[in-house]
Amino acid sequence: MTKTTPSRGRRRAPSRMERAAGKAAALQKPRVILALLLLLGLTSVMLLDGYLRGEVFSDQRVRDSAAYDKVPKTILEAGPIFTSSNGTVDPKSVPEKTIVLTFDDGPNPTYTEKVLKILQDNDVPGTFFLVGSMVTRYPDAVTDMVDQGNEVGIHTFTHVDLSYQSTTRVERELNQTQLALAGAAGITTTLFRAPYSAEADAIDNYSWPVYQRLAKLGYTSVFIDTDSDDWKQPGVASIIKTATPKKNNGASVLFHDAGGDRDQTLVALPKYIKKMKAKGYTFTTVSGALAKDRASTAAGRSGAGTGTGQQPIDQTANGGTANGRQSGAAAGTRTGTATGASATSIEQAAHRKATGATLYEGKALVAAVALAEWSMPALASGLVVVGVAVMGRFAMMLVLARTHYRQRNKRRFSWGPEITRPVSVIVPAYNEKECIENTINSLAQSTHPIEIIVVDDGSTDGTADIVEAMRIPNVRVLRQENAGKPAALNNGVRNASYDIVVMMDGDTVFEPDTVRRLVQPFANDEVGAVAGNAKVGNRDTVIGAWQHIEYVMGFNLDRRMYDLLRCMPTIPGAIGAFRREAVLEVGGMSEDTLAEDTDITIAMHRGGWRVVYEEHARAWTEAPGSLKQLWSQRYRWSYGTMQALWKHRKSLTDRGPSGRFGRIGMPLVVIFQIVTPVFAPLIDVFTVYSMIFVDFWASLLAWLAVLVVQLVCAAYAFRLDREKYRYLLMMPLQQLAYRQMMYLVLIHSCITALTGGRLRWQKLKRTGEVGTPAGVS
Repeated sequence: MTKTTPSRGRRRAPSRMERAAGKAAALQKPRVILALLLLLGLTSVMLLDGYLRGEVFSDQRVRDSAAYDKVPKTILEAGPIFTSSNGTVDPKSVPEKTIVLTFDDGPNPTYTEKVLKILQDNDVPGTFFLVGSMVTRYPDAVTDMVDQGNEVGIHTFTHVDLSYQSTTRVERELNQTQLALAGAAGITTTLFRAPYSAEADAIDNYSWPVYQRLAKLGYTSVFIDTDSDDWKQPGVASIIKTATPKKNNGASVLFHDAGGDRDQTLVALPKYIKKMKAKGYTFTTVSGALAKDRASTAAGRSGAGTGTGQQPIDQTANGGTANGRQSGAAAGTRTGTATGASATSIEQAAHRKATGATLYEGKALVAAVALAEWSMPALASGLVVVGVAVMGRFAMMLVLARTHYRQRNKRRFSWGPEITRPVSVIVPAYNEKECIENTINSLAQSTHPIEIIVVDDGSTDGTADIVEAMRIPNVRVLRQENAGKPAALNNGVRNASYDIVVMMDGDTVFEPDTVRRLVQPFANDEVGAVAGNAKVGNRDTVIGAWQHIEYVMGFNLDRRMYDLLRCMPTIPGAIGAFRREAVLEVGGMSEDTLAEDTDITIAMHRGGWRVVYEEHARAWTEAPGSLKQLWSQRYRWSYGTMQALWKHRKSLTDRGPSGRFGRIGMPLVVIFQIVTPVFAPLIDVFTVYSMIFVDFWASLLAWLAVLVVQLVCAAYAFRLDREKYRYLLMMPLQQLAYRQMMYLVLIHSCITALTGGRLRWQKLKRTGEVGTPAGVS
């Protein structure tokens, strides 16, 4: 018998969803690009953070000793300051009774500010050689350093031994540190000290070309005369003794404000300053010492003593000029005078004001690092929470699935008197010519009395004609203009002859006893809907096997858990049964969302009905056969689920069964089907990052441990469903490829939801390869 829905004689006006389809389709590609950009941004932040912490592109090599026969003797015996004179190395020394306090490896959030306080309290300046990566992480310390009148120099960006590095890497280390200084304090500097350097006589054949290159770039390389050895933590007395210059010699003295425990340094430093002041020493910066040295040299040439502005200070050795600055007898010290320029400006003569692109790029670098410094700990904490939640979910699923299995498979378990009365089976179909014959034939073999209602939703491939040509007595065909699956299902419900309706897809086949088993829970008057056990029929391909694992492990274990918690979120479109009165009571299948099955299930809960899972009622469906089709299907599912949850958000505050779903089911769905999968790619990104840059074997073992947990859960799910374990051999590959795709689909859906887009219905290409259940292994 055929019944045709009357036509109005004119073209049907497009639905709200169809009107939005054109706009949605145009927006899909930008959303995919946005999702990929978010993933790229995350990876960039991780790489930046790893670079700052010495995990990415780290080079821990340090040259202990090497030949120095190619280094001029005048260099090895001179110093400790090597300025740039017309692009060549020009050695300078620290004047007598003068100390240049230098500090390496900072800034440090704990010790640098305390060192600055000691210097300020004792009215002495210092020269800080800063690691660029630390500058970007603690810019405020650098600002305080400069504002206080101290001088800063470059100690590379990542604290690498430059003698091992290429020219490009050397220049990158310098330029990145200059940008860091520009972003932190608005300056650049001409001072440089190489990591792992000491006295000038340690220059060897490998490092000498580096210093020559630095001189050509206009840098002043600073070594030391005296090392306090505070990094060895030998004790306060030993630090003071070791840092004291011999006789009345001037000295560049090395301390550290970072790089380890510097408590002994903090105790020794003020005592050392007081001791040296008592001996008549003055303290200055590198630039102050150079200025004092030039002043003494100029005075010696003219035969004058301590001039009062007669000889200008030439600052070109520091790579620049000092306009208006003149020398004095004690120029560059905090205890002397400087006619025409303040002592502080002379002591910071190596600084240059950052302007233009350098300034803005520096600020951008500091801002990017601040973002990384904030986001990475937050993400790491989030991953810990996600990891604990996922493992907790696995444990809960196993326990509840086992409980569900024991309850429902007891010999004495019964829903009540056996349901034997006829039911209506509704098959919505749109261009299902490849599958519809198998579907109808499987229903015709049902051991339970049924009527079959095929609702042809405007098919153009003769689907309805194929069904009619089969001439099966209990089959009715309803023809309607194309209006979508919800409209087709509603049409079927309205025309159903019986009080229980079974809904299925046009590409699905039932086993002979599927309907009988599916409707038995309706013996309990509280039950309004039943979810069946959907199986992947075309599982012999790689994509099919992946989906088979997902269906058995993810969907069916989940449904056992949700059944016991009485908060089932979704009745699969491939196999579900409903009380007809309950469907009409909640308004039928809604077109408000793309996941009409989730929408109607939640509506059932809100209507006070109980929704259960019948594991023995099996349906075999044709899963997408290509990645493109799979993406389209899951994209619609994910987005539709979000729409349904948002639509029924008021259940959070409801009472009774509706409130139970809102406060138990909805949070579980949001956490484990949306939030956790959205953050799950971070776990993979962190894992790959750790394998490449941190510890490959430890990271691999951690990944394998998680895989084993998932395999245990999957194996148990396969056991409950009596499936063959051989498909689990595909699970490692599923974790490497399929899972990532599903995460990207969900991220894409989230972006679509956040940007307010709508999706149209997408028809998947069918092959009709899923035949009778008996043929499926």
